[in-house]
Amino acid sequence: MSVQQVAFARGLFQMPPVRLSNRYFLVRAGESEFESLGVINTNPVAKTSVDSGLSERGKKQAVRAAFDLKEMGACESSCWIWPSITQRAYQAAEIIASVNGVTRSNIVPEYSFLDARGLGAYEGKNLEAVSEVYASDTISPRIKPPPIDDGTPNESVSDVFVRVIQLMSILETQYSADTVIIVSPDSDNLTILQAGIVGLDLRRHRELSFAPGEVRFVDTKSVPTYKQPASAVYKCQNPPNCT
Repeated sequence: MSVQQVAFARGLFQMPPVRLSNRYFLVRAGESEFESLGVINTNPVAKTSVDSGLSERGKKQAVRAAFDLKEMGACESSCWIWPSITQRAYQAAEIIASVNGVTRSNIVPEYSFLDARGLGAYEGKNLEAVSEVYASDTISPRIKPPPIDDGTPNESVSDVFVRVIQLMSILETQYSADTVIIVSPDSDNLTILQAGIVGLDLRRHRELSFAPGEVRFVDTKSVPTYKQPASAVYKCQNPPNCT
């Protein structure tokens, strides 16, 4: 089954793990300046700004990620690094390349498929407010955060899933038996992608959360123990009046 077929067929349900022709490592970029201030920033207009770059802690996390990849032998033969063009992700990619002896020509900036998940009306709020988004995610992958008129997209899990699967389709077409390191500015791109690859219910993507600077090898056999999401457990006793 191709990556495209998986995208259309999976929906809410578990599917067999997809077969990949390449080795993949997923990396969440280190903490950004905005994150260090505890502020949500997902507007793509600001993704190349200095404030979207790595904080001092984020730089250390990116260095740790680079050495983790080296210890894992990610680039022993050769590898391609695909970072989001978002400032912090590209900075992390340059650090990874330097530590692992990867030339700049093997860094391929990605301009849209790896943008941080757009959180709409949560833009500019405290990072703790993201818990409300994740609560909705467990009910349905199609629930979007409230919209806002400043240009920040409001993306559901399904929206993110479509674009990260498009990225994988490109990578699987462009390379064969290669190693690809995907560097994302946020955790959601990676958790949703990993959930899709291993056949995990997309409502559970948060269970795969990445810490800033975390590195993970894509293992198609690593499916966490199943736990029913809230929408599968809840029963309305008196429709349409449910509490």
